[in-house]
Amino acid sequence: MSGDSRTRVGGGAAELVLMWGGFPPLGAGAGWLLAAGAGWIAGLPWVPWKGLFEAVSRLPQPQVGLGAAAVGVVVGVLLAGAGTAERLTVTVDRERVALRRDGKQQEIPRQQVRVVLVDGGDLVLLDGDGGELLRERSELNRDRLRAAFRAHGWPWAEEDPHRGAYRLWVPDLPGLPAGADALLRARERALERDRRDDARKLRRELGRLGVVVRDEERRQYWRLTGRAVLPTADRPTPTGPEPDRR
Repeated sequence: MSGDSRTRVGGGAAELVLMWGGFPPLGAGAGWLLAAGAGWIAGLPWVPWKGLFEAVSRLPQPQVGLGAAAVGVVVGVLLAGAGTAERLTVTVDRERVALRRDGKQQEIPRQQVRVVLVDGGDLVLLDGDGGELLRERSELNRDRLRAAFRAHGWPWAEEDPHRGAYRLWVPDLPGLPAGADALLRARERALERDRRDDARKLRRELGRLGVVVRDEERRQYWRLTGRAVLPTADRPTPTGPEPDRR
């Protein structure tokens, strides 16, 4: 934690040491082993790119091994750089929370947030209508996140207060706002094809319709927020005494 005005939660120095001190040497070792064993690999009946390994096996050693190790170091450096950029950093104070990842930052004011929680590895902020202001994949320590938000007076929940309201989505299910079923169909296809960016964008579109969606074992579950507008036929029938028509 930082001083008394802000608390920052990140991956820590150990994670950086692991990536930058581990990926390049591993890449170098893998490159050297592949070059040294190219002839043996080419002899395996099931291996792809046989011609490539046969060609590598005919090149002079140790030059080809050194070259392959250098390529492995470059690959390791690229992986470490990508991992560093993908790290999530959360900075909390009494007025707002700022999240930074891959050079992009977003801020959410405290006054918009009703509940903060970690749900299945995602950091989630809910508003007063039960909608998701934010759902961000997070590998950050749950205890550190809890301590950071509570230290600045944010309302933390140990589990989703709306967990019991979710229903399994199946096509043409009644009770959804107009257009939500089509979005859920498109999102199902995006999940099947592992298009995470598309699935994230479709989640946001569903949120605008008042639908919150969560994924469990590649299946979609949904619930409505207070902003959802249902077709007339799907609206609950008012109950109460009959009006006096005398």
